[in-house]
Amino acid sequence: MEPTDPAERRTGKRMMRLAGLMRAGLPLSPSEVDSAVVPLIREHRRFYPRADVEVLRRAYAVAERYHRGQIRKSGAPYVTHPLAVAIVLAQLGVDTATLAAALLHDTVEDTDLTLGQVHAEFGEEVTVLVDGVTKLDGAKWGEQAEAETFRKMILAAAADLRVLVIKLADRVHNLRTLGFHSKQAKRERIARQSMELLVPFAERLGIYVFKREMEDIAFATLRPEAEQAIATAMEASAADRAAALQPLVRQLDKALSKAGLKAEVVVRDRHRYSIYQDHRRDPVKATDVLRLGEVSRITVLVDGPPEDCYVALGIVHGVWRPLPGQMKDFIALPKYNMYRSLHTSVLTSAGTLELAIRTPAMHRVADYGIISQIQEAAESGEEALRAARRPDLEWLRNLLAWQAHAPAAEFLDSLRVDLHSGGIVSFTPSGEVVPLPRGATAIDFAYAIDTDLGHSAIGAVANGRLVQMTAALEDGQVVEILTGPGSGPSEDWLDAARTGHARVAIQQWLAERRSEAAGQAGRRLLSDALASHGLELLDLETGGGALTAARDLGYRDLESLYSAVAANTVTVADLTARLLADAPTGHGPGPREDDAEPTPDQGTDQNEEPGRDT
Repeated sequence: MEPTDPAERRTGKRMMRLAGLMRAGLPLSPSEVDSAVVPLIREHRRFYPRADVEVLRRAYAVAERYHRGQIRKSGAPYVTHPLAVAIVLAQLGVDTATLAAALLHDTVEDTDLTLGQVHAEFGEEVTVLVDGVTKLDGAKWGEQAEAETFRKMILAAAADLRVLVIKLADRVHNLRTLGFHSKQAKRERIARQSMELLVPFAERLGIYVFKREMEDIAFATLRPEAEQAIATAMEASAADRAAALQPLVRQLDKALSKAGLKAEVVVRDRHRYSIYQDHRRDPVKATDVLRLGEVSRITVLVDGPPEDCYVALGIVHGVWRPLPGQMKDFIALPKYNMYRSLHTSVLTSAGTLELAIRTPAMHRVADYGIISQIQEAAESGEEALRAARRPDLEWLRNLLAWQAHAPAAEFLDSLRVDLHSGGIVSFTPSGEVVPLPRGATAIDFAYAIDTDLGHSAIGAVANGRLVQMTAALEDGQVVEILTGPGSGPSEDWLDAARTGHARVAIQQWLAERRSEAAGQAGRRLLSDALASHGLELLDLETGGGALTAARDLGYRDLESLYSAVAANTVTVADLTARLLADAPTGHGPGPREDDAEPTPDQGTDQNEEPGRDT
């Protein structure tokens, strides 16, 4: 449809002309660069009126110059992608440095621009962000490239969470343009990876606007029939839902005003993938009529201190009957992603309905998560970098604790499990909060407290009842771990463990024990072979000959050498011959000197033990 606003028509024509120049590989003039970056600057100044936008002009100019001649699947010049990513972030209120890094985020990966050049032009802060989102070279890393790229990104996020924010915005825009990929298999691969790894990161950072959009696009790609059926059913019931909600909203508004509470009642529909998850056992058909509570939610935004949210909760329960066991307090006990709100379910004249009660500040965090905190910090004059460092995030600490020890082949699988959406909160007997993924067991709880505690655990007590270590925990339980001497994890624990931290720790412990057992077996084989030649392995170990042989063969210690012997990587015969050849005179291959017939002048002492050196 042709834009009706004259200014919008002029902007559209200007962008088409710029796109034509870029597709032709022609450089843009300074005024054309300014024209291209105008939408970004306009969005950024809504949140930061006094921002230094010159850095954005320079960053765009560099990105356009280095991406010149590169074309996206859509046929658009490649630089339109980083510009779109930056605009997505500007609309949410991120700081200037993050926007500059977003404009440059693919340059080091896909062009000749180096990190050193980025640092010289834009400084340390922007360089760290660009480096954090730059993928590792697939030609160099091979099959490990994807896993090691995510590991690198997590390490960068530990110092600055804005790395993940840029990565998520990058994926959002790539999903928006997913239809331009001609191969269905590639579309499905990108959608599946987004669901498994990027959506959970969005949830962990509390950026639900990204989470909802990524889920719906990926859902439409992977389950198009189911997605279309839900969309049709939602559209068919839209008018009825609106008619049913209007009197309920008026009723609640009146009750809140009567109590002297200033609040806004907001109605929001759930996104399609969320509805799909609730109907997996009984999928929605296009002809179905979705009930009010299946689609719509009410949010009460209380203009006051957090304490007033509890007053509003009492008012809600005075208007409609609450459903037992459905009230959740995420204000007193926030979620792991900073989310704060009161949740309740009530029975209304139109059926059951879920409500959330929170302040406007909580509401912004509920949608934008860490981005809202970065913006608040910038508005108050605090450095955005300080707000983007959150050492208090338990999920990030857990990732950092185990990621360094996970082999690349197992890293992504463990990461998927660890980031699995949904979670529970458990407590130690002293009241320490231990967040865990849903389905986590006492094993995960023990390792979340301390690795040594997990290794020595033999059982657990949950809410006063003895449970097995493999038992799944429930939300809100107080858990105590029982320990015993000589205990240790078993192979069965790997099947029950849900967190990456627990799985990696168990795998390491089992590998060490297998290595020890193999080392002992290999040592026995070598010791027996040397004894048949009258040589003690212990003498070679204490004298250093065994270690010298190990290092000559490329093994860092004797344990590794003996494990290789047990695996027959180093044969007993070859190693025995080598050690005998290097042994002191008299212990080489062939007849031993003391086995020869004694010469007349030697004689023998009747008290000597035959076959022993004197």
